[in-house]
Amino acid sequence: MLKTIAAAIAIAALAFVVPAQAQMMEPAKAMDTAKGKALADGKGMTLYTFDKDESGKSNCNGGCAANWPPLMAPAGAKPSGNWSVVTRDDKSTAWAYKGKPLYTFAKDGKPGDVTGDGVGGVWHLATP
Repeated sequence: MLKTIAAAIAIAALAFVVPAQAQMMEPAKAMDTAKGKALADGKGMTLYTFDKDESGKSNCNGGCAANWPPLMAPAGAKPSGNWSVVTRDDKSTAWAYKGKPLYTFAKDGKPGDVTGDGVGGVWHLATP
């Protein structure tokens, strides 16, 4: 009985430690692309910044966000180093790097694609 209680306490403690460690991990990684180094999400999809965003504020919502999905942050995500969390107009949270919200591009078909770079003169590779 005592071993069962001790095991239950250990499992409960891990429930708090694991999410805290997950929050400390960087939400993107650097990768090589045809246009040089860029940040990529966990699936290897290239990340972009939007010139019309303000520091810490995403201005890509609605239809814009359908074409440029934001790099969403989980509930309770914490800023760390160059990484911060922005609250979007719909109250969801997304990651920003050096104050710039990050997005993927719906027309990038596979990891490493960089077809969004330069679109409209306002979308650019997010560089580490």
